[in-house]
Amino acid sequence: MARFIFVTGGVVSSLGKGLSSASLAYLLQSRGYKVRLRKLDPYLNVDPGTMSPFQHGEVFVTDDGAETDLDLGHYERFSGVSAKRSDNITTGKIYSDVLKKERKGKYLGKTVQVIPHITDRIKEFIKNDSSKEDFVICEIGGIVGDIESLPFVEAIRQFANDIGKKNTLFIHLTLVPYLKSSDEIKTKPTQHSVKELRSIGIQPDIIICRSERPIPIEHRKKISLFCNVDIKNVIETVDVKTIYEAPISFFKEKLDIQVLNYFKLKSKKPVNLTPWKKITKVILHTKKEVNIAIIGKYVELKDAYKSLDEALTHGGIENNVKVNLVRIDSEKLKVSEIRIKLQNISGILIPGGFGKRGTDGKIEAIKYARNKKIPFLGICYGMQMAIIEFARNKLNLKKATSSEFDKKGLHIIGLINEWTKDGKKIKGTDKYLGGTMRLGSYDAKLKENSMIKKIYKKTIIKERHRHRYEVNIAFKEKFEKNGMDFSGLSPDGELPEIIELRNHPWFFGVQFHPEFKSRPLAPHPLFSSFIKATKNHK
Repeated sequence: MARFIFVTGGVVSSLGKGLSSASLAYLLQSRGYKVRLRKLDPYLNVDPGTMSPFQHGEVFVTDDGAETDLDLGHYERFSGVSAKRSDNITTGKIYSDVLKKERKGKYLGKTVQVIPHITDRIKEFIKNDSSKEDFVICEIGGIVGDIESLPFVEAIRQFANDIGKKNTLFIHLTLVPYLKSSDEIKTKPTQHSVKELRSIGIQPDIIICRSERPIPIEHRKKISLFCNVDIKNVIETVDVKTIYEAPISFFKEKLDIQVLNYFKLKSKKPVNLTPWKKITKVILHTKKEVNIAIIGKYVELKDAYKSLDEALTHGGIENNVKVNLVRIDSEKLKVSEIRIKLQNISGILIPGGFGKRGTDGKIEAIKYARNKKIPFLGICYGMQMAIIEFARNKLNLKKATSSEFDKKGLHIIGLINEWTKDGKKIKGTDKYLGGTMRLGSYDAKLKENSMIKKIYKKTIIKERHRHRYEVNIAFKEKFEKNGMDFSGLSPDGELPEIIELRNHPWFFGVQFHPEFKSRPLAPHPLFSSFIKATKNHK
């Protein structure tokens, strides 16, 4: 039977529960154990698919087509284990499932209540599909004390009683703030947060203390005393310069050892931190730098392109170069400013997105990259903008556009309501926005003698998608006659997946999201190649 580790947060959100969970997962894996990571989100949306990136940050997509919280990206990058649809659930999905059963009469006329019906459904989710793991790490979103989180906290309290305390471990992550005015580190917020947790019936077994400064031993003893936690289990995590230092930091604090001791387990093999040390050395100390412009609508919120940022960093690690990200708001990018804003740029990237807002700036930036021979990568919506730019300015199809943001004109990009996967036709719909896209992993067949095949070194690739609109295959011949190859297609040849420019050092557009499959210990080949091209750009 799997052992369950529950990670809760206190004081403030965004302290790093996801990174802490992911780092612990790596350390336990490195010690020879099989680990699964899960996220329980307290918001009422069924999934984050319809939420604005400004509100929620990036929507991460799994191989099986689930739109999930961005923390699952952290889990995959650190553990190397691909997440599944069964690894993320929200309050909205829990209530939706329970209400569907109620409408079908599954509760036999009983009054449906938060306890036991909602909490039972949460417990089902926690335990589901976990028989092969040694550890299941479940992160609870939000912070203890939030009204939204109460059903989840109550459910994990019950869960610990159901399977036995010896099979469950509670980790509580809190903020230990430093007050500059009085030059003091304060433990009181942590004490109050743990008090709140204990009032709900959960005694934390390990407390992880997030601080911008090292926490003196007397303060740790104070936390230990007032929170009823062994001093060895008061774990310090001081702000790091790069997130990839986190496993090293937690190893020094012996977090994994304390977890194993709690479960009365021994390490099967020594932890290997050499890869992480190499990574941090490149990120923090390499002198060679490249500047990559990310031109999109959501650049004001860093988390909006989290996987993309990390994938570019991974490409830099592979090429022993530091990647500086220059974020440019496409809505504010004027034609007259492009040359000035991009003069010190070694590569241009247009990320995914939706809607008309900011398209003009993106198209002009793509034109600049194409004409000035600057390495370019267009992802999903970025590929579609590259298609429109080429059609308008190279093929002289001035009315070329997408039906997504212009119902008139020449639709070289259009809404597709059915496509093929695994030999079966899948139908979309324009009735609802949520869950109607081409989502998850799909195959693409690469063209012989193409640049993209040299990059992947494969004929068939699998990549993750998240989009509704497709490039119209009817224009393929016209594009290829003028120097833009459709070098990757769906296996049935109907959906363009990759475009590349001839007579350009490095210019690609991909309909999928390669950033979701990049790992610090295994950089995605497309990003490695992109950074290599920018490194050589003069």
